Amino acid sequence: MCSNKKINVTKSYLPPIEEYVSKISKIWDNHFLTNYGPLNQELVTKLENYLNVTNLHYVNNGTTAIQLALDSMNITSGDIITTPFTFIATTNSILWQRCNPVFVDINEYDFNIDVNKIEEKITKKTKAILAVHCFGIPCDIIGINKIAKKYNLRVIYDAAHSFGTKIGNKSVLSYGDISCCSLHATKVFHSVEGGLCIVNNKEYNEKLNSIKNFGNNDGSYKYVGINAKNSEFHAAMGLCLLDHIEEIINKRKKIYNYYIKCLNDCVYIPKLPKDFTYNYIYFPILFNSEEELLKVFKKMNQKNIYPRRYFYPAINDLEFYKTYEDSTPIASDISKRIACLPLDTYLNEEDIETIASIIKKIVNCNKK
Repeated sequence: MCSNKKINVTKSYLPPIEEYVSKISKIWDNHFLTNYGPLNQELVTKLENYLNVTNLHYVNNGTTAIQLALDSMNITSGDIITTPFTFIATTNSILWQRCNPVFVDINEYDFNIDVNKIEEKITKKTKAILAVHCFGIPCDIIGINKIAKKYNLRVIYDAAHSFGTKIGNKSVLSYGDISCCSLHATKVFHSVEGGLCIVNNKEYNEKLNSIKNFGNNDGSYKYVGINAKNSEFHAAMGLCLLDHIEEIINKRKKIYNYYIKCLNDCVYIPKLPKDFTYNYIYFPILFNSEEELLKVFKKMNQKNIYPRRYFYPAINDLEFYKTYEDSTPIASDISKRIACLPLDTYLNEEDIETIASIIKKIVNCNKK
């Protein structure tokens, strides 16, 4: 690895510039910059075909997507069961809707919400379950669905990491009442900024379609809405990346598998479920202790390598969430010991070997 090469946790994929210029040149031809122009419409159609889903809404970001999902279900008060091991946008969306997050601890093998601990947190105030497919690995969808049916709860999935993932032949994004995906620049598939809502309920779909555009419904206004539109320039980037998505995922898969080969069980890496198609969005590893993690980070930073602590701290360990007194010891513990190693299409085997060698020098692999 070149000594002055900086390696961040990820590096956004950019298509050949001439491809992007070719897409946006159409904007100069038709003067459509926003307001669901032809590039937006083309992207929605192509995404529905690629993902094999219906009722897909392309919006300005993944956080807005969650807020739209909650609002389309008329959830503006009450309790929402969720996980403390996620990016803060998940739970901020709950507070933004004037609802209360109720934190359920995670399991130790894939870091998703522990379905066996959900029912004990359900009360008369509970309106929905907002679960996260952490690192793109799906939650116990069957278990969550059973609980939701038993207590008549809505299910929203924060599927920010789940673009292109499948259980069998079915997109992970097709589960729940609504699944929300992020198309932020750091994701496997991005449109610089952007988000998706995939809606599996006719009533919610009609309302969401209105409230994402100021509450507009063919010129009349029935709901209070917001501006969740995305521009034609963003849609153009999405169309460019969609042309390369299989190439992107295949490159990431090779890097992911080379990490596994180099680390050779030195650290805990969550196992992928059977009959599951992954997008290789992250490479999370779990250290024995926070001290071990910090030693590795220090050595890597000295070599211009910058992994990230996803997700640290656990949300309910943040000061302004401490009023929600749910005990989640597993999430608190794992958040101190977990890190995501650099993973993007621009890395090579030498980079991976350098990163792995640093870990091996600090972690006692013989004890694994």
